[in-house]
Amino acid sequence: MGEVFSYAILPLLIFFARVIDVSLGTIRIIFISKGFKFLSLFTGFFEVLIWLLAINQIWSDFSNPWLILAYAGGFAAGNYVGILLDEKISIGNALIRIIIRKNSKKLINELRKNNYSLTIIDGYSGDKESDVKMILSVVKRKELKKIFKIMKEVNPKAFFTVEDVRSVRKNNYELLRPKRVPGRLSK
Repeated sequence: MGEVFSYAILPLLIFFARVIDVSLGTIRIIFISKGFKFLSLFTGFFEVLIWLLAINQIWSDFSNPWLILAYAGGFAAGNYVGILLDEKISIGNALIRIIIRKNSKKLINELRKNNYSLTIIDGYSGDKESDVKMILSVVKRKELKKIFKIMKEVNPKAFFTVEDVRSVRKNNYELLRPKRVPGRLSK
């Protein structure tokens, strides 16, 4: 039973502990970047506690290569799981910047129909001097998939970028809400 534990069970425990520890680290960094002080404190405590337990087991039997491989593999897998968790929880706001040449009215109407606040800027393309529209919107990160779906259906060739927004001043955010004027659409 001793060898089974040392070469199979313990490496698996270290692997999963490391996956949890690194995933918590990713989430902690997200909490820090969003300004969630207490959540980052709480998450950091458990992240380090799990890490200490895992590293203690490795130092107790450093000659076992399976422990070292499990530790490294758990680190790699933990990064992947952390990114998946970030995508699932989608905390905070994002700024989406959409630049389009054609069918801008159709996309603008569809986004407004779905109650997205938009700022629309007229512009010129650098490569062809053609008219373009830049659409800016601050949205909850959870809404991004819905916006991507709308863009894919209405204008799949639209160029877009997404940036994280740390904070939004809500009293000014309401100024960005579209005024409901029937039949009126920006160019």
